[in-house]
Amino acid sequence: MGFRYLVSISLLFFLISCGNQKKEDIGILLQAWTEKEILFPEDLTFTVKGKDTVDFSVAGKYKILTYVDSIGCVSCKLQLGRWKALMKELGEAGGASVKFLFFFSPEKRRDFLGTLKSEDFVYPVCLDEEDRLNKLNHFPSEMAFQTFLLDSDNRVLAVGNPIHNPKVKELYLRIIQGEQISKGKESTQIMTEVGMDATSVSLGSFDWHKEQKATFTLKNAGGSPLVIQDVTTSCGCTTVSYSKEPVRPGKEITLEAVYKAEHPEHFSKTVTVYCNTVSSPIRLSLSGDAK
Repeated sequence: MGFRYLVSISLLFFLISCGNQKKEDIGILLQAWTEKEILFPEDLTFTVKGKDTVDFSVAGKYKILTYVDSIGCVSCKLQLGRWKALMKELGEAGGASVKFLFFFSPEKRRDFLGTLKSEDFVYPVCLDEEDRLNKLNHFPSEMAFQTFLLDSDNRVLAVGNPIHNPKVKELYLRIIQGEQISKGKESTQIMTEVGMDATSVSLGSFDWHKEQKATFTLKNAGGSPLVIQDVTTSCGCTTVSYSKEPVRPGKEITLEAVYKAEHPEHFSKTVTVYCNTVSSPIRLSLSGDAK
């Protein structure tokens, strides 16, 4: 089995439980993008917070390329706090050879710049004024597949967003650190079952200045400890707190989701729970009208 096959199978194993696409659709996408060369436009301009132009090369042993379009909530898609945490983690793990390539569509330039400033994000980014990178490569429309791990020749080693999916992050780290990629390593964890009181909560109408809370209860309905490996949210305006301790069989754990509106809006936010169950990841939602 070649490297392309192993990475494709591993990615398929990691992503198939997401439920956003059918297994065959993901397989087709992976076959199309694995080992594909990403083309970069000439005369790229990188800036820090949209002000200072910096000399920044796209060359590197490994590169994590993420493309963010202007559809939907900009801050939700960027998740800059998580990117900063990943950069720090890679640095501590000896991943200094990894370069991050951020390409942002220009249609909501003000929103992008505002988020960069509010998050104090000082890493160089490219505000691609004519969306040239996307036009050259025709990226998938699904946000989950607009991030790529590239080698020194700009060929795709893996596809997926390590910020929104901890299993993809683990795969990226393993490739960067030179580990053998195989499906078997991931299937050795002890699984259990989970029951839920509800997977969605409506917060109704409320004053957008006031934060709102919603709780979700997960019950360990299996015979082994339930371990929550990670929880991600679809937007920076939503945070989740929960106990990091394993949940014994028959016991429950409560996740408290806090939503703080940035402006009046009708919203529907997603909380994704990664745990040692066949149904993982578990998707929870909260919605309402912030007025």
